[in-house]
Amino acid sequence: MHESTVSRVTTNKYVHTPQGIYELKFFFNSGISSSSGDDLASQAVKSKIKELVDAEDAKRPHSDQKIVELLKKGGINIARRTVAKYREQMGILSSSQRKQVF
Repeated sequence: MHESTVSRVTTNKYVHTPQGIYELKFFFNSGISSSSGDDLASQAVKSKIKELVDAEDAKRPHSDQKIVELLKKGGINIARRTVAKYREQMGILSSSQRKQVF
């Protein structure tokens, strides 16, 4: 079955677990390819993006393109649009909005 079919079917469907209520999509992470040929879960890539943003200089925050370049050095091949999408999903502001002038 194609990924888009499963995605449509699981939209707005929830499961109650002992750990809480989750949308079914939570359990289906898409993969991002790495330079070694392995796939990384999108959650792992989001975690890396968060680490990079947390470690950046507040006066000169990383742009989405810079984050792509840093991830590529770490062996993760990802598009700038995907970085922007993941950043927005995590509630991380754009570089211009994160910049602190003083």
